[in-house]
Amino acid sequence: MGRGRQKAKAQRQARDIKYYSPSTDLSALQRELGVPSDRHAQDTGRNDSSYDDDYSDYDELTKKYSGEGEDD
Repeated sequence: MGRGRQKAKAQRQARDIKYYSPSTDLSALQRELGVPSDRHAQDTGRNDSSYDDDYSDYDELTKKYSGEGEDD
């Protein structure tokens, strides 16, 4: 009969862990990571032009193979 109580306790603990949301001190995290300001974090992100530059080599292949199934 002890199994029911053990199972209920395990379910309660699992539920507590699943829905636990601790408060995060973002300023402490920022200091720990060494990020000087919010502006710096935005500048390090990729922009669309760098993405286009990375994949511009594949444009020729895309054009070549895009019409492959239309000859039917």
